[in-house]
Amino acid sequence: MDFKDILFLLVVFVSNVIQSITGFAGTVLAMPFSIMLEGYSVAKPILNVLGIVVSVGVVSINRKALNKKQFFKMIGVMLIGMTGGILFTNLFTISANLLYKVLGIIVIGFMILGCYHSFSKGYKEKQKNKKQKTSIWSYIVLICAGIVHGMFVCGGPLLVVYASENIKKRDEFRVTISAVWAVLNTIILFTDIRAGYFTPKLFLLLGISVAVLFMALFLGSVILKHINKKWFMIITYVLMGISGLSLILK
Repeated sequence: MDFKDILFLLVVFVSNVIQSITGFAGTVLAMPFSIMLEGYSVAKPILNVLGIVVSVGVVSINRKALNKKQFFKMIGVMLIGMTGGILFTNLFTISANLLYKVLGIIVIGFMILGCYHSFSKGYKEKQKNKKQKTSIWSYIVLICAGIVHGMFVCGGPLLVVYASENIKKRDEFRVTISAVWAVLNTIILFTDIRAGYFTPKLFLLLGISVAVLFMALFLGSVILKHINKKWFMIITYVLMGISGLSLILK
């Protein structure tokens, strides 16, 4: 292991502490810094597997809360977009610099969208009075989430936008989106294996990353009991903005 690997593990730790507190954005935070440290072919498969571990854990604890109707709808629509995202990165030659800039723009977009959804009183009031009905816009959001997830394994914020408008119960929301990630990330795992990303070095770094993940989730659950969640949301969006800009300016 070298210094970059240690920094990568630190990124995994911090991002998953924040993930366990805010309930989202772990991969979105980790991916930009991880790509800069380890490269796309190392960062993407490791963060994808970590996503599977977390998702399977959430679903196994409370699988009865799964909203099957929304689960199959999310999977079906997102698979369309995800297939496009995977094909785009695998079949076309894309320079690393362009890939970084695309991800940077996406992350900053997520930051703006997240700030609006989290802190806009007008949006929250609109959601209270809104009837649950899947619109064309909702399907577009899901397809875009699939495209981003297929490319960078971080379509979470867009899926959260859809799920928050269509699943109102907290347990159903958490379990259903976790089940979606468990399935979609497993598909990405097989494509990463076929692409030859899993080298002996990657397996070593992955094993250590899983251990770091569990430590981060434990610490995050402890912090959550004593800290105002709103401040962590603000910190999350600030970090997303910094990471997005750093990729664009790289």
